[in-house]
Amino acid sequence: MINRPSSIPKEIISTGKNIPQTSRTLQEIVKERYIYQRALLNEVIYNILYTASDKPLKERVNFKQLDYFLNSELKNNGVDIPYHFTVTDRDGKEIYRCSDYEYDSEKVYSRLLFEKDPPAKMGFVNVFFPTMDNYIFSSVRFMIPSIIFTLVLLVTFIFTIYIIFRQKKLTEIKNDFINNMTHEFKTPISTISLAAQMLNDPAISKSPAMFKHISGVINDETKRLRFQVEKVLQMSMFERQKATLKKKEVDANELIYGVTNTFRLKVENCNGTLDVALDADDPFVYVDEMHFTNVIFNLLDNALKYKKPDVNIHLKVRTWNESGKLHISIEDNGIGIKKENLKKIFEKFYRVHTGNLHDVKGFGLGLAYVKKIITDHKGTIRAESELNVGTKFIIVLPLFKED
Repeated sequence: MINRPSSIPKEIISTGKNIPQTSRTLQEIVKERYIYQRALLNEVIYNILYTASDKPLKERVNFKQLDYFLNSELKNNGVDIPYHFTVTDRDGKEIYRCSDYEYDSEKVYSRLLFEKDPPAKMGFVNVFFPTMDNYIFSSVRFMIPSIIFTLVLLVTFIFTIYIIFRQKKLTEIKNDFINNMTHEFKTPISTISLAAQMLNDPAISKSPAMFKHISGVINDETKRLRFQVEKVLQMSMFERQKATLKKKEVDANELIYGVTNTFRLKVENCNGTLDVALDADDPFVYVDEMHFTNVIFNLLDNALKYKKPDVNIHLKVRTWNESGKLHISIEDNGIGIKKENLKKIFEKFYRVHTGNLHDVKGFGLGLAYVKKIITDHKGTIRAESELNVGTKFIIVLPLFKED
């Protein structure tokens, strides 16, 4: 609280009997007068700051001086653009308007003139910048090249990261392919080498049966080696250009029956079973017989490769007609495929890892070849699998139609 001047005596006169006492009395008089004057000054300032003027807003504001202050402050803050302003009361009634004022309610900035005024006497200054959009654009225009350059760098960085990860993946696939190719080639070469050494034994030449057996082993392993080389060359051919297919009308039921009948011996040698249900009433398709035979054989061979080691393999082959097309399914009870690997099995050189990479022979080309052939015949193939339960491949081909 501020002490009112009326509560302070204007003058205090005191006399003492000696000089020290008179000195103390004078000091007290000076101190009390200082307190009085400070209280008087505080009261004047209080009245100036906290007492609203009774004059109307038009008389309290010098509009030219207000314009000067606005212009100076804007320039001091780096804003050198045209502006218009008005002064209004609390009800929005205009007290003053500059001559070239343009109104846009969305771009008007309002500010209270006298913050200590009571609500009934409040006044506002409203400033409008007609070229605000152009000013903002010109202020950030120099940043546009930087933003574009930053975006280019960001895109380049993302693309580089993508290329690095893709290259890493391709390197892993390449190493995987080389390891398996070396393993696949090494086995028949070692067998042929061993058989050739045995033929040099004079005792072998004296036994026609043993000689015939060893010659048969060399012949079989040579065929196996040639088959592996042809598979790699075949995929190389597909990489360069579309395969030349010799299409003709083929009875799919009859073709599948022949393949499964040949393959049944391999299944039975593994103590497995092969069930065939050729239920398609219209089995005729327009396909390349050799490649289509390879497709069925590859899927059956794939099922045999990925069988469970402690469970007898059980294969089911079925054909049926649906939606004017031929459907073929090949199902097994093998090790199955994880969901994250299911989308990759048709990629070239991709092989599902089974612990030891060489437990399952092959280059990872079989399913890529199957996908390529089925696609070239305007068909589709998909895989359904559950880990440790089995896998089912479903082929859909258009039926043969005579023109």
